Amino acid sequence: MEVILTWTGLSGLALAYCFFWGLVAGVCRGFAGFGLSAIIVTSLTLVLAPREVVPIALMLEMISSLIMLKWTWGEVRWKFLSLLLVSAAIGTPFGVWLLTWASPDSVRIGITFAVLIVCVILWRGLSLRWSGSPGPVLGVGLISGVANGAASLGGLPVAVFLLAAVFPVAALRATLNLFFLIINAYGSGVFALSGLIDQTTIIRTALLVIPATIGIFIGHYGFKLAAPETFRKLVLGVLTLLASSGLIRALI
Repeated sequence: MEVILTWTGLSGLALAYCFFWGLVAGVCRGFAGFGLSAIIVTSLTLVLAPREVVPIALMLEMISSLIMLKWTWGEVRWKFLSLLLVSAAIGTPFGVWLLTWASPDSVRIGITFAVLIVCVILWRGLSLRWSGSPGPVLGVGLISGVANGAASLGGLPVAVFLLAAVFPVAALRATLNLFFLIINAYGSGVFALSGLIDQTTIIRTALLVIPATIGIFIGHYGFKLAAPETFRKLVLGVLTLLASSGLIRALI
């Protein structure tokens, strides 16, 4: 145990705290297809610096996507995903630059406040009719890329758009999952080239894979039992909670 604490640079209490939130994040990810990174960033920045937490969240998202791939592959909306990836790839380096040079809390406040406002509108019954035109998706992807690089919150803007566009729940979850796999593999590469991933980051991530994986299986079981309307309400509730907690965390 002493060796693990030395490798991670954490106390026993801090490591247990990280394990707990890794489990919670995994449950959310397994159920909704997103939310892991938002929970990890919001919770772990209480014990680690944002620059240390965001790479961990990116790598956990990538691993989570691989675990869930066999459950979601057949429901992916490929046209939407391809448009999303192109613009997100452009936005990610700008987000990493913001993480390096700007105040992380300022970035987080902007992202979470915007998501929270849209969540309130969605609760009031807003829905969008996406005609298939690339413009809106490219815009959402660009915002998502910046948010992902700066605060590992790239899933929130995309999830909001998919909920507003009333995507089928299985397609929403599947498309988000593959999007996270590709964009976070790309983002992790950008982080590595920027010198933001070291041996300690890899060890911390490897340990958190354990509770996150357990949580993913629990969440996936819950998804199979949930009705579509129940799923939408729960996902919107999760989005609202994540945005609110992120905003409060950044302000205090």
